[in-house]
Amino acid sequence: MKKSVSKGFTLIELLVVIAIIGILASIVLVNLNTARAKGGDVAVKSNLAGIRSQAEILFDSAGDYDGVCTNTTIAAQLAAAESAGGGTAVCNEATTPAGAWAASAPLKTAADGHWCVDSTGASRGIAAALVAQTVCPAA
Repeated sequence: MKKSVSKGFTLIELLVVIAIIGILASIVLVNLNTARAKGGDVAVKSNLAGIRSQAEILFDSAGDYDGVCTNTTIAAQLAAAESAGGGTAVCNEATTPAGAWAASAPLKTAADGHWCVDSTGASRGIAAALVAQTVCPAA
């Protein structure tokens, strides 16, 4: 009597391996989406910090903050923050008192819906977008 020895995997074994790979892939994709959203929040905060730096350069060269929101470099950073946050960014500038300005952009994951920077040096999360304020509201 000759025994038939089959080499290879059974259909059940292959299906179990495919199921395990599918479960692991879904876990990785969920974590990847979370990381991508957090990366967007970091990009928003970085661009708004850059706006503050550009506003200080404008102040050093012109002696005031006049035209902060219409400055081309600041407008480009505001657009980049808008793109990273997935919503509308806002920049407000006061004529009186001269020099007051604030900018905010939406965040993707944070409990505070928007990130705000202003001429007083504040940089914090706020619940809603700026309307006409030239100072970031207290948290």
